[in-house]
Amino acid sequence: MNYEPSHHLPVGRRIVSREARVAVVGLGYVGLPLALTAHDAGFDVTGVDLDPERVARIMQGAQVISYLAPDRISGAVASGRFRATQDNAALSEADVILICVPTPLTPDQEPDMRFVSAAARQIAPHLRQGQLVVLESSVWPGATSTLVRPLLEAGGLTAGRDFFLGFSPEREDPGNKTFDTHNIPKVVGADDPQSRELIEEFYRAIITRAVPVSSSATAEAVKLVENSFRTVNIALVNELKVALDAMGVDIWEVIDAAATKPFGFMPFYPGPGIGGACIPVSPAYLSWRAADVGSATPLIDLARHSNDSVPALLAARIAAGLVARTRATASDPQTPLTGQRILLVGIAYKRDVEDTRRSPALVLLEQLENLGAEVDYHDPFFPRLPAGGEFPALAGRQSVPLTPETLERYAAIAVITDHSAPDYQLIASHAALIFDSRNVFARQGITVSDDRLIKV
Repeated sequence: MNYEPSHHLPVGRRIVSREARVAVVGLGYVGLPLALTAHDAGFDVTGVDLDPERVARIMQGAQVISYLAPDRISGAVASGRFRATQDNAALSEADVILICVPTPLTPDQEPDMRFVSAAARQIAPHLRQGQLVVLESSVWPGATSTLVRPLLEAGGLTAGRDFFLGFSPEREDPGNKTFDTHNIPKVVGADDPQSRELIEEFYRAIITRAVPVSSSATAEAVKLVENSFRTVNIALVNELKVALDAMGVDIWEVIDAAATKPFGFMPFYPGPGIGGACIPVSPAYLSWRAADVGSATPLIDLARHSNDSVPALLAARIAAGLVARTRATASDPQTPLTGQRILLVGIAYKRDVEDTRRSPALVLLEQLENLGAEVDYHDPFFPRLPAGGEFPALAGRQSVPLTPETLERYAAIAVITDHSAPDYQLIASHAALIFDSRNVFARQGITVSDDRLIKV
């Protein structure tokens, strides 16, 4: 195969001149910010999404992701260079197609590639010579070449010759005010030099730095390694929290002191468990693929199991603390919280985002109710829990307001997700008992007497 530098190819020249048309398949927490970033860099962008309501709201300029600037979507739509559609025909007009669809887990905790496969099949009838296709969804090493490539080549075109294909793992951190899509370095990989150069050229045009690696599989592995690293360290710090608490030592103070070491230590902080679409999922993809090739990841598997057990352990600690502090007794030893009312503050999986995917707070809510408690929640991002998702039985539940009268009706308040909006001083002033899983009161300098505050 003759090698021609990427900037000599028509799509390469169009990328450099900002004349390339970009299509983003999937307008969720990854695809929409990426599409807007490409628009901001001067490209004409079309987002393709299956959800008609989301498409309509985007075209109306609605702020469908809370942490984006209020006018960012409306401004992009008004420019005439950004649009959302359900029409797959837009894919045939694009020079660059970016796939940003979910990659969850099956009920058996194995990779669920339905959405990636569907996206590839969605693109295939519209694929034409010279297009660049990049998968961003988190997948196991080898998925781009062995799963996506054959689906795209089904129409007769060949990757690396007729069209170009590669992988670049998304690194979105929802709600991060320092790092966003534009300034987070982008790893790019492909299995032929022209595809790799084109992908690098495109991302260099919209993001501050592109980091090329030797293959799609290498780039796919980068994302899994990043999140497996976090998974193992989160499991470690949650284990240390329980052990040090038994010794009468404050884990938060220990971490702050250890973090002053300028080398060899990276601070991780305990919490109620892990959630979201990345950290709980990526290690499972890596573990599955390792087993598939005859290897194993026992340390990662142990960390996953440890993290999955945190909400149940937290429920037990809350139950023990509440029973001890209120001198409560129960006729049924299996339901120690019968008759107790608990308010959870925050049910999103992380601070200041409207996302409950795999949220440990919802697992905890169910665990506490299994122990007999009556559980409500307050979360400014969820006035009402939507239908669908992983906890259909919780659909329709409504957030209760934080008022002195409301707070005083509960035996305990448990801070699970430390959103910025709640008035923690109000909670400190009116809660009978507080369980703090995020050290939020100490961080905000709010004093609560030892007999009313339990760090969990």
